[in-house]
Amino acid sequence: MELTALLLLVLGVLLAEPVSRRLAAAQWPTRDPVGALLLWQAVGLAGGLSLLGSGIVYGLSPFGSSLPAAVLGAVEALRDGALPPDFDLRHRIALVVALLIGLWLIGVLVFVTVRTLRARARHRNLLDLLGTPWPAAPHARVLDHPLPVAYCLPGLRSRLVVSAGVLDTLDPAQVRAVLAHEQAHLKERHDLVVLPFVAWGATAPFVRGMVCAQVAVAALIEMRADDVAASRAAPAELTAALGSMGHASPAAALSSFTTALDRRLARIADPPPPLSPAAQLGVRLAAVALVAVPTILLLLP
Repeated sequence: MELTALLLLVLGVLLAEPVSRRLAAAQWPTRDPVGALLLWQAVGLAGGLSLLGSGIVYGLSPFGSSLPAAVLGAVEALRDGALPPDFDLRHRIALVVALLIGLWLIGVLVFVTVRTLRARARHRNLLDLLGTPWPAAPHARVLDHPLPVAYCLPGLRSRLVVSAGVLDTLDPAQVRAVLAHEQAHLKERHDLVVLPFVAWGATAPFVRGMVCAQVAVAALIEMRADDVAASRAAPAELTAALGSMGHASPAAALSSFTTALDRRLARIADPPPPLSPAAQLGVRLAAVALVAVPTILLLLP
């Protein structure tokens, strides 16, 4: 059990820092955003299982040779009031620290989720009050604003928002391309994909790998929405629409935003070759393996 705890700790640290940094800096995810998103989710899940599991496994090691057996042994020991003599201070500290970190992670995730849901509810109420329903798209609202801006508000009562500037500036084909991009976000629930990474980034902002993960996942969901929109509209229309909106927005004054947008436009105009079927399968198998490894270490002796 102690060797298992050490292996889990090493795996968790590797996934949280160097692996996340290297994956965020890799170029191949632009060729397979879906596979990269699956891999990122596997990295996050496997890293969490490994880091928390290492403390729990070490803390419960005196109670059994595997985690299930140790949990049963701990329950029986507490019921009988007879703790093993080798359950010393080190094991107790490891167990308490792991439980506290787990509660902290869950608490931050719940806090971020509740805060996000409340903000969306307030935003949705304002949109319903100030926006004009748009028959061209379901649950869409038009805001009377001269700048061309479009975005989506995800959730059970989702909203798709376009400004009057979009309808005045863009031609119908460009508007359809923008709608396809935002509808991809809503249909594939990209908000649920990015939410855990926002929470984990808030939990440990000092861990550079977690921050890189959050930024990389946000970029990948935009690439995925771009790909869906480009499959339903002419890429030239999509780049023209995104370019008009991005550079018209005050947020475009931020250099990082402009750089990210320019990279997206270049990718749409000149798409990179997709990964080979074998490479795509390899990415997905790697995601499954990442989750399987800590799970097996936790369950088996």
